[in-house]
This record gives sequence, C-alpha cells and structure tokens, in this order.
Amino acid sequence: MDFFMKYRFLCLFCAIGAILAPFPLFAQESDSLSYMLDEVVARAGSRVEPETSAVPFRRVEGLDMTYYGLQNLADALKVMPGVQVQDYGGVGGLKTVSVRGLGAKHTAVSYNGVVVSDAQSGMVDVGRFRMDNMYSVLMSIGQGAEFAPRPAREYSLASLVSIYSAYPSSPGFSSSVKLRAGSFGLAGLSANGGFLADDSDFALSLYGDYLRSDGMYPFTLVNGKNSSREKRKDGDVESFVLEGDVRTRLLGGWLKGKLYYYESERGLPGAVNLYNKENSERLWNRNFFAQAVYDCMLSGGIEFSAAAKYDRNYSRYKEVNKNYASGEQLDVNRQNEYYLSLAVADPGFDGFGWSAAADISYATLDNNFENSKSPRRLSSYTVVSAGYDGEVLTVIGSLLATYVEDESRSGASPSPFKRLSPSLAVSVAPFWGVDLNLRASVKDSYRLPTFADLYYLRMGNTALRPERATLYNVGLTWRGGFGGQSIIPQVSAVVTADMYYNNVRDKIVALPTMYIWRMMNFGRADIYGADVSVSLCAGLARKLLLRSDIAYSWMSAVDVTDKSAKNYGHQLPYTPAHTGNFSLAFENPVVDVTYMFAAVGERYMLPQNTERNRMRGYVEHSFVLNRNFRLGDSRLHLQGKFMNIFDAQYEVIRYY
Repeated sequence: MDFFMKYRFLCLFCAIGAILAPFPLFAQESDSLSYMLDEVVARAGSRVEPETSAVPFRRVEGLDMTYYGLQNLADALKVMPGVQVQDYGGVGGLKTVSVRGLGAKHTAVSYNGVVVSDAQSGMVDVGRFRMDNMYSVLMSIGQGAEFAPRPAREYSLASLVSIYSAYPSSPGFSSSVKLRAGSFGLAGLSANGGFLADDSDFALSLYGDYLRSDGMYPFTLVNGKNSSREKRKDGDVESFVLEGDVRTRLLGGWLKGKLYYYESERGLPGAVNLYNKENSERLWNRNFFAQAVYDCMLSGGIEFSAAAKYDRNYSRYKEVNKNYASGEQLDVNRQNEYYLSLAVADPGFDGFGWSAAADISYATLDNNFENSKSPRRLSSYTVVSAGYDGEVLTVIGSLLATYVEDESRSGASPSPFKRLSPSLAVSVAPFWGVDLNLRASVKDSYRLPTFADLYYLRMGNTALRPERATLYNVGLTWRGGFGGQSIIPQVSAVVTADMYYNNVRDKIVALPTMYIWRMMNFGRADIYGADVSVSLCAGLARKLLLRSDIAYSWMSAVDVTDKSAKNYGHQLPYTPAHTGNFSLAFENPVVDVTYMFAAVGERYMLPQNTERNRMRGYVEHSFVLNRNFRLGDSRLHLQGKFMNIFDAQYEVIRYY
C-alpha cells in the first residue's frame, strides 16, 4: 500500500487533535478554597424515544426484561419489529440476528459504546450475552439522528444493536445470586456484585454466569405414513461468562473500563436422518476482550470520546468421521483485533450541531490449516455528521469514508476497498400540540466479505465482491392517550409504522449447516417491507396495570438478478414474508403474569420457491410469572417461564 494509505489513520487522529487543541478540559488544579470558578453550563443530550426518532428505533429495559422473562440478548431482539433471530439448535445453538432481510453481517453489536467484532465470520452470537448484567438494549435501523460522539464503525452497517452494562444504583456494596433450572437438563447459576461510592464518582460491578443443558428435547420423526417419538442428541452446551466493569471520574470526565471472558463447549446436532441419529461434531469457543472508553466535556460545549480495545477469539471444531484419513477433522482458529477510536460532537446552539469520528482497527486470523493464508486486515473509518435538531424539524446527514486492505501469507488478496457512504434522516412534527411525527431516511450501507468468505479452506473465494445496499425508509410515529372518564381506564399508547425498500447489489446469502456455511452470491435483491408496532398501557386500579405490545412485519425479499433464471422473483432462502409477536402483561400485588406468542410465516430452504423447498410457518405460545418477596433488607424474586406450551414443532433449518 502507498505511504498515505498506510499511515492514513495517523493523519486522521492528528486532524482531530488539532480540532481539540483550542479546547482545554474544565478540570483545573487549585490549592486555595477562595478560588472562584467561572460559570459552567452543563448540557446533556435528550433521551431518544421511539416516537421521536428520525429512524426506526426500539428500546428494551427495566420492567420489559422482567415481564418478558428475557434471558439473553437474543430473547430481547425477538420482541422487536423487523428483527428475525436465527436460532440454530436450541439452548446451545448459535443465535444470530437479521434485520429487514439483510442478514446478520449487516448488523453491528455494540457493548458499552464499542463494537463487538468477529473478522472470521462477520456475525456475533447474540445468545452469549446475558441480560442479568444489562440495564438497556437499543436497536436502530439506519443512521442515528443525534449529535453524540460515536465511533465511526457504528455508521458502516445497516442496523445497530447497543447494549449497556448495569452498575449499582445505591451507594455501598450490593450483591445478588440467581439460580435457574428448566427442561432438557437446563441448570444455571449467576452472581452479581457491585460497589458505588457515596458521591457516585466511582462504581464497580462484577458478574459471573454458568449455564449447562443436555439439549435432549423430544420431537416427532415422520417417515411417510409412519412416525416415531425421538429425542434430539448432540445438542448439549456448557458455558461460562465473567465480566467486570468500572466507572470513575477522571480529569473532569468519565472513564469506563470493561473486561469480558466467555468460554463454551457445545455439541453440534446433525441433520435428522432416518436410522442415523448420532452426530460427532463439537465446537469450543473462548473470547476475551478488554476495552476502555473515556468521555468528557471540553470548553465551548464540545463533547469528546476516546475508545480502545483488544479482542481475542479462539475456536476449535472437531468432527469424528471415518471418511477422514486420520479419522477426524480438527479446525483451530485464533483471531486478534486491536481497535482505537476518537470522536467529537458539538450539540451546537439553536438546534444546529455536528460530530466527527475516526477509527482504526487491525485484525488477524491464524489457524492450523495446511497452507493457511493467515490473513491480516487494516480498516480505517472516518465520518462527519451535521444538521439541525429542533422541536418541529430534524435534518441530519453524514458521510462515512472507509478504507480496508487485506494481506495474506500466500495466494491472492482482494483489492483494497474504498467507499464513501452518505446517509440522511429527516423528521417533521407537523401539528402543534400533537405527538405525531413523520420521518424519512436514506442510507448507503455495505458489508465486506469476511475472512471465512475470502480465505476459508473449503469455501474461500478472494474474488468475492462486497455486498452493497441502499436503504430507504418512510414512516410515522404517534404518542397519545384516551379514556380516563367514568369506568373507562386511562390508556396511553405509542404507535410506529414504517415502510422500507432495500436495494441490494451483489447479495451474499448464507445457507447454513451447523459449522460450515455455504455462501451464494445472488447478484441483486429487492427487499420491500413494512413494520408496525403498538404499545398500550392502562392503569385499571391502584396497583393494577395492564400492558400490551404488538409488532407485525411483512417483507418481500426476492432475487432479481436474472429474468431467465428459475428463481427470478422468488423469496430469498430462510426469509419469511410474515412475522409477528404479541404480549399482554398484567401487573398486580399477587403475581405478575405475561402471555406472549411469536409467529413466523412460511419460508423456503433453497432459492426456488417450490413445494419441495417450502418450510411451514409456526406459532409459539409462552407464559411468564413473576413474584417479589421481602426478606428483611433483602429481596427474593421468583420467575417461571413456560415456553412453547402447546409443543409446536418446527424447523429453523431444514432437517435440523
């Protein structure tokens, strides 16, 4: 690579440093009590809500986590409109998220303000993040419409899932222990411990979680007119999570650090074949990362944020099979990533503001393959955003510059990737005194081929082109209420409705098995859809509360590459046209009860939408019961979650 590109990130960071130079920190040393401080005006960004956001946005926090009985991040995402969670294999299976038909690799997951990455597969297993240690989960589609110092990498993908760790809420030491048990050998133990200083300037949180399950759930195996009751084998899992968070004041700002360790061993259940119910595939994972984020306010109201992270991933896959010369196949992969980000933002005055960020990352992959290519990837992201955020009108645009270059030990490497990606979001509140907002947005998005796509031993293709997408969205949001007279209770409501069109070029679709993914390039795909959500809350009487959430999504995701092809105009594989969920929660002094159902329409396992390839839709019904008890100064919380109470049987992947 040329000199400028090789040291491009140094130029970017120096440029941001030059911007910050005139703005000293507020914190100053003084040894005199009579020192008079200048007047300081503190500003904080307003909380973004789904009904005021210029882009589709959803938050799950607090009571939502309890009412729904959410156990992990995958459970939280399942209740959001437009989101499809692919669950491969029950409790221990990998869980990935696809938003509006774009696939898991178009969705970024951010933990405490830093993106979680996997250069090998490009996907994040959202099932490994436990809800016990979180206070909030946010999901936005398209470009966020707020002036905040955000890492540039968050702008690169079509949607963003943000999760935030919980800290102690009251001064002193606190602790909690949670035991869980369930069907199919499910057992788990988690513990939280924390400390919050009296002045709230220092907080510490420690969290540990252990989970195991044999995964041997029953199912009916159909063979023509005959059927038999079987049990799923090789779906066991054992996992361990350890997290530590610290937050402290430093130089007039906040320093937040996080250590994270995850380890798991799981069986990978094979296809359900007649007379062959055993499978001999296993997968071991270990992930460790350490990150630090520093936020502060500079003079002139400029907000500054810096983030650094080291991430290490290890995976080992083993299959025992007599077809291999040695009797087994063993794949070992080791990833390392080094990441740095600098960002500034100015909420401005009279609604006008701007932000800028520059990120750099360096990722490596090494494995035990013969003639391993050991790829390395240098990625640079730079973004500038500006606009106006007022009570009636919001207009915010951004421009992201991306440069990515790969190197490999042997063989060809793809050409460097360079791209400018603009986005624009507009929101209008046309009626004074009415919480009705009209919104529209457009965003250029892309996803790069991953290391597995390009270099994997049995499927790599260095000629694979990046997948590009242009996202269009129009919608409306409304918040209001009715009732409150006579015997009719007061009801508050939030309604969001969005229509979208995603134009995808060089579409890459993954047809999964449990470990090795088969990649297919569809050329072009048109994705049309609509998401509707309704949230209702009614106070029936003192200490009686009724809440309901409804979400429905329709999506037409079809291949439009070649009019002469047999699959032209057919729905993309594993993409349902209709999905929806409903929940009704009744809060009362005796026991809180929540009823939920989730519905997924029919989809197809292969590009041709034939009857042979059709997979039936399904509906799952669940109940959650919650009760709190006071035990002196302590609190006992009991929860029971009864999932799939009508024993609906369905396939996530054909034959699995």
